[in-house]
Amino acid sequence: MNHNCLNCKRENIENYCPTCGQKASVHRYSLNHFLQHDVVHGVWHVDNSLPKTIRQLFTTPGISVREFLEGKRTKLFNFITLLILLLAFSGFLASYSHFKISDIMPLNSKGFMQEMEAFTRNYPKLYMMITIPISALFSLMWFRKAKLNFSEHLVLNSYYMCGSLIISICFSVVSIFYTDLAGLKMIYSYFIMPGAFIYQIWFYFKFFISYGYSKKGLLWRSIMPSISLMVLSTIVGVIIGIFKLYVLNKH
Repeated sequence: MNHNCLNCKRENIENYCPTCGQKASVHRYSLNHFLQHDVVHGVWHVDNSLPKTIRQLFTTPGISVREFLEGKRTKLFNFITLLILLLAFSGFLASYSHFKISDIMPLNSKGFMQEMEAFTRNYPKLYMMITIPISALFSLMWFRKAKLNFSEHLVLNSYYMCGSLIISICFSVVSIFYTDLAGLKMIYSYFIMPGAFIYQIWFYFKFFISYGYSKKGLLWRSIMPSISLMVLSTIVGVIIGIFKLYVLNKH
């Protein structure tokens, strides 16, 4: 039966589009598809769309990911592979960096931040596996009207995490060659942290702009997943601090 390719819109009667190569039958993301296709395929296959994907994460963030979930799946590099590559590169650069996030934290919170940095550096994949599902739950909660399932929010937040990691990598590169700690603190505090926060808002705003939200409502909803994650991190930090104090007092 004749139908139009979801990626390039050309008429197609084959299993794969003769124009762009996209598979004719695509389906909505599900947990089964996420595990069986993207995890397995993403780990073992690499194609030439990496530079294009990185560019789109910063020129059309959210939009290209939304189109990916709608069926245009030849446009973006697989997010599983991209995350693994970025985590590996980030870990490599971290050993040469002259800056640690705990350097800018108040004295009473340095211990927790140092432990978080060590955990992130030693177990980057585990940290990613924890952070992305939590972020997906928050975006699912704040954007219920979009009626996306949890797996689709996982994909969305995986691509967001890729963009966030690229911002972090750029700063790591700077911190290798620029060794003034005071200058690095200023760059991180006034440019990297606000930039990462704005990037997340921009990413969500662009992704959900076609789901019927007012611009005002969409803006504050785009802010709330990040706020929710910060609140949760603070609560977890307080609980860990109280637990440590309890253990120390017992000994």
